[in-house]
Amino acid sequence: MTHEALDPAFSGLIDEHAPVRQVGSGFTFTEGPIWHPVDQYLLFSDMPGDVRRRLDRSGVREEMRPSNKGNGMTYDAGLNLLVCEHATSSVAKFAPDGTRTVLASHFEGRELNSPNDLCVKSDGSIWFTDPWYGRMPGFGVERPRDLGWQGVFRLPPNHRPGDEPELVVDRYTFTMPNGVCFCPTEDRLFINDTEQANIRVYDVEGDKLTNGRIFASGIKDSLKPGVPDGMKCDAQGNVWVTAPGGLWVYNPTGKLIGKVAIPELPANLHWGGSDWRTLYVCAATSVFAADSIVGPRNEPFLHVRAGAGASEPTTSPSADGTTREPLQLDAARCALIIQDMQNDVVMEGGAFAASGSPDHCKQQNAIDNVARLAARCRQVGVPVIHVHFLVPQGATGLTLNAPLFEGVVDENALVKGTWGGQAVPSLEPHPGDYVVEKNRMSAWEGTQLETILKAEGRDMIIETGAWTNMSIEHTARTGADKGYVMVIPEDGCSTMNADWHNASINYAMQNVALVTKTDAVIAGLR
Repeated sequence: MTHEALDPAFSGLIDEHAPVRQVGSGFTFTEGPIWHPVDQYLLFSDMPGDVRRRLDRSGVREEMRPSNKGNGMTYDAGLNLLVCEHATSSVAKFAPDGTRTVLASHFEGRELNSPNDLCVKSDGSIWFTDPWYGRMPGFGVERPRDLGWQGVFRLPPNHRPGDEPELVVDRYTFTMPNGVCFCPTEDRLFINDTEQANIRVYDVEGDKLTNGRIFASGIKDSLKPGVPDGMKCDAQGNVWVTAPGGLWVYNPTGKLIGKVAIPELPANLHWGGSDWRTLYVCAATSVFAADSIVGPRNEPFLHVRAGAGASEPTTSPSADGTTREPLQLDAARCALIIQDMQNDVVMEGGAFAASGSPDHCKQQNAIDNVARLAARCRQVGVPVIHVHFLVPQGATGLTLNAPLFEGVVDENALVKGTWGGQAVPSLEPHPGDYVVEKNRMSAWEGTQLETILKAEGRDMIIETGAWTNMSIEHTARTGADKGYVMVIPEDGCSTMNADWHNASINYAMQNVALVTKTDAVIAGLR
């Protein structure tokens, strides 16, 4: 079965010819797939069959029967299972010991319709849709409707079980709200409408949704089975939604870039596997799997490790005052890039000193921060790759098609073998480090970088260096397009001034990388 690439970017998410494997079948109608990050199994609902099932190396077995006709499922940061129950019109929480708690079941004194799908924000809040499906024959328990409309709700981080949820959209906006997911930076929330065949996106401002607008429409095909149902966001901000024939994939701007073909009517999806690169799709009577290049957004439960408690997780306040789950990075997947940290680029007396680059580098404390990070990387076995812009004397062979390259020639800069081309003090290559030479802004262009990464088996890149809005951004954008997870400790990067740095970080990097701080990366490397 061949998937359909409508844009070249699609090939960086999944191979066009990636086989779709049937990993379980013979069910009534499957829904709500979710992967347990510690015990390494897939949990899914057989909704009309009223059973929750588990798929692991031993095969498929029943986990719970009856299951209150559960639909969408996810975990919170404490690995409590959150379930949308059609039969009880509730959002329920199951602790790891099996204890069930009803989180919400009523609004304005009336019973909810049938919570359908949900997602968890890093602050611990739970957002869910509430269509009528669970009051229809087969999908739930047929019974009269208590609410006269179908809404989208939020349970705040301090929500007490049984308290009513908060309505976050106008109650008459959606005809049949269904899938719901956050973008990687959690400043946008996507909600699809099965009956309207569209996806809406909202700006997230604290506990409020604003600026609602159509993100994608016309998600229908009279010749293929499928409707907008389950929906997830990947690490790059692309939106994957069940649709006619399989999954339709939209880039962060709302452009349809490709379709993943699924043999049966698709219902919902999530990633799993030890590296979060196996795409699981619940579809009618079966569960399917396909290998992908990209993984999911960094949801709160993704990096919980064995031995973690099932109560409230350890958190830390972020710069904006909200509580965030500590960053956790698998050292076995990571590589560190130190890019263009050369005397001519960021040091006083260098060829580009007049640009303000040395001053901003000092303001960022970038050299010390990168040195500390490099030391930690070497300690835990993360390859350190120095990427240096170098040209021969006279810059022979350097095309002068851009002002930057003209500047290298005019300033006689970054000449191989000179002081200006050398690494800055404290960031010299150590034995065992890699050194990659380039003469373009991007670290990928015409270099051995990707060969090294593949040889080392690394798919997560921690990128540092100069300049933020040029070489760092170019490399991050291309890395994301190639399917790598890009991590940017922004205080390990610098450019000519704070305004240019912040513009790149806030308006470009947030869309292609996980932006964080050096200390968070050092603490998170395991």
